[in-house]
Amino acid sequence: MSAALLSTSHGQTLVLTLSNPEQRNALGPDIYAAGIEALNVAESSPEVRSVVITGAGALFSVGADLQRLQASRREPAAHQVQDTEGLHSWIESIHTFPKPVIAAVEGAAAGSAFSLVLACDLVVAASNAVFVMAHSTVGLSPDGGASWSLAHALPRQLAAELLMLGERIAAERLHVLGLVNRIAAPGAALAEALALADRLNARAPNALASIKELLGEAGAATLPAQLNHERDHFVANLHQANAGIGMAAFLDKTTPRYS
Repeated sequence: MSAALLSTSHGQTLVLTLSNPEQRNALGPDIYAAGIEALNVAESSPEVRSVVITGAGALFSVGADLQRLQASRREPAAHQVQDTEGLHSWIESIHTFPKPVIAAVEGAAAGSAFSLVLACDLVVAASNAVFVMAHSTVGLSPDGGASWSLAHALPRQLAAELLMLGERIAAERLHVLGLVNRIAAPGAALAEALALADRLNARAPNALASIKELLGEAGAATLPAQLNHERDHFVANLHQANAGIGMAAFLDKTTPRYS
């Protein structure tokens, strides 16, 4: 069976499943392209309010297929540039996607698959899940935005430890470090992620889109610039219909139903 990104719907949540059973859900160009296309379609669909990315079976993904990388060494460098840019385009599309993206991790998330997890807005991991930045173990440097994600999320020394040593890190430790939001029982990461998605789906989509955009800007913005960004988003959202729905429901002690 060839590598594929399976797409299913659970209410207002789109579930994208990494499926490459012969290669332990290894990532590749077909999956990158399918991921970008799926997000492009979901962005314009009012029926989709969140996305969950998970792996088929008992693991998330081992990352890149080393056999494919070995073959790439015999090709011109431009071949691997194109391959890597496919992954990076998918990572960028997750960051710019205006709806919440949740990773649901069972088993292992290694190398570029760990990078994929870090690109998501929220992470749910099984208690026995393990994560590893495996690049340095095979003489490689990170891809998929791992250095950016870890440098923004952790002190430099911790980011260096994860990237340089390439050791397996338990989900519990990443939870303590703030990189994993929820710990689930083994086999229950997807169910926990879908429950979390349902909670997000009940909130105003425009407000969540603003929050995601503001968080993406904050790392590189000065405080005055970020205050201006917050002002603009706040005023725009105040004049959206959903603000009226939300405030009226709060005052009336009813459940809001956002459009």
